[in-house]
Amino acid sequence: MRTQLLLIIAAGFLIGAIAGAAVLALTDKGSSRAVMTSGKALIGGPFKLVDQHGETVTDRDFRGRYMLVFFGFTHCPDICPAELQVMAASLEALGPRGEAVVPIFITLDPERDTPEAMANYLKNFGSEFVGLTGSPEAIAEAAKAYRIAYSEFQDDEDASDYSIDHSALVYLMGKNGEYVTHFAYGTPTDKMTETLRRYI
Repeated sequence: MRTQLLLIIAAGFLIGAIAGAAVLALTDKGSSRAVMTSGKALIGGPFKLVDQHGETVTDRDFRGRYMLVFFGFTHCPDICPAELQVMAASLEALGPRGEAVVPIFITLDPERDTPEAMANYLKNFGSEFVGLTGSPEAIAEAAKAYRIAYSEFQDDEDASDYSIDHSALVYLMGKNGEYVTHFAYGTPTDKMTETLRRYI
């Protein structure tokens, strides 16, 4: 009886040792992954698009300045103009410091948003705005880099007009093109201004 008890205890120790080793191994693997992580948000990246003046523009053209980036489309009835207005008001509130930031509006509707259409639309928000369009492939690549989801839809299947559902985040990118922070849709002007002032 005692021999059986000792065997049971020994077996318990053995099982515990194996379980502990497994947990330790998993912990080590997790630690290795944590050490290898850079901590940088995977938002943003290279793009090659066309501005409202018909000139080819890349992300590298904005190095040395902060970028305040928003994706949308000129036929957007409410979200886009409201967000662009907040961006414009925030930069104005910054005064001279706002000159360090270039506000960028990238269309998700290149079929309708030609450089001319972008130029006319952005007159409503200020001459400092840069409007970017391009081929559907180039737009899709830029949207993917910024983790922007979008899709076309029609309320009326017989209508020729369409709208676009899309993410409505404003991204602040650093002078080196790397992600700094973002603003959710509906962020008040004073809150955006306060955050921009903290980073710029």
